[in-house]
Amino acid sequence: MTVSSPIYKVIFLNQNKVYELYVRAIYQSEMYGFIEVEEFVFGELSQLIVDPSEEKLKTEFSGVSRSYIPMHSIIRIDEVEKEGTGKIVDAAGGSSNVSAFPLPGGARPISKDRD
Repeated sequence: MTVSSPIYKVIFLNQNKVYELYVRAIYQSEMYGFIEVEEFVFGELSQLIVDPSEEKLKTEFSGVSRSYIPMHSIIRIDEVEKEGTGKIVDAAGGSSNVSAFPLPGGARPISKDRD
């Protein structure tokens, strides 16, 4: 019986887009507030079939051996039996080209209505 290394599905938010990617290694980073992910796994589909959503993800992470993701951007991390198709999709309400500046610890900006 062979023991294969686990595969993790990491879902996180980045610039009004939700990223779903698969990695074989995930660690708490030495840089405070970050998670390290490495050994990216992309589906090995037939050379004749091209999945545009996964190709976009492959292009963005080409040449990247390790990525540091801020903890507050992580939506979910699952250990899975096998990899799926990674993708980048618009976050809900992401149709606007104006986005809020990320605030530490989920703090909310003070409303102008207050006197």
